[in-house]
Amino acid sequence: MNQASRVWPNGKRIAVIFNVCLEAWSDGKAPGISPMGNPLPVVPGIIDTMAVSWAAYGVKRGIYRLLDALDRHGAKSSVMTCAVIAERSPEAVKAVADAGHEVLSHSYAMDVIPLLFREEEERKNIARCTDLLQKASGKPVKGWLSPRGTSGPKSPRFLAEAGYLWHGDVFDDDLPYVQNFDGRKIVAIPLGTDVNDMPSMKYGNPPAMMLESFNQNIEVAQQSGELSIIDVTCHAHIYGHPRGAYFYSKIVEAAARCKDVWIARRIDIANHVLAQDWAPQSRA
Repeated sequence: MNQASRVWPNGKRIAVIFNVCLEAWSDGKAPGISPMGNPLPVVPGIIDTMAVSWAAYGVKRGIYRLLDALDRHGAKSSVMTCAVIAERSPEAVKAVADAGHEVLSHSYAMDVIPLLFREEEERKNIARCTDLLQKASGKPVKGWLSPRGTSGPKSPRFLAEAGYLWHGDVFDDDLPYVQNFDGRKIVAIPLGTDVNDMPSMKYGNPPAMMLESFNQNIEVAQQSGELSIIDVTCHAHIYGHPRGAYFYSKIVEAAARCKDVWIARRIDIANHVLAQDWAPQSRA
């Protein structure tokens, strides 16, 4: 199928993916960023308790507020879930799945990055995450997106061999493409970063700017007429707070009323690409 003939379901030209990051760090580890602008001195054996507490908000409060915001407009999301949460707070993972959202693996924890593993260690991490998340959610886990989007050289192959249908550790294209590893297909779905709450965390941008960015992306996509994907990404510990969730809900509302938009989970994108037999690209 050539690119010009590709289309989303019902003739739509714009797919909007609502990504929610439900993140956690391993025991004894803390996020590298936090609302405090003055980092602690590096002292062996000391972790930033403020950063740990700040990140824990996402599992305790933020994810539920964001699920409510999505539910108000009948939208489903893809939730990047660290598997350690399935051990610590399995009820949060189950709440995501029970509401019809996609639970996808975000590695075991934010400090567990595939690129840093030897091959056998990486295979074990994939198996561990898959098992934990499937048990907690009660649903198959078919998608993967690494912390930082930083995969190892053979991660797509390992994921395909483990039965995954898609991964998101690519930033080199606008649209998904199929990778084929000895007959096992996996869809590489690029992660767009233009509509994201991280600039609010890093630079103090108000949440309203994320809504403005989304509206601009819709306008650009409509004017281009090209098939497109707009990722709308927030973190449960950042925009799970009241003001952030309020504007995230405004974005969901805007997407839901746009006749040109297909609101899709990443697994929906992958299934559509495979069903439409988009041409595979070989990746070693």
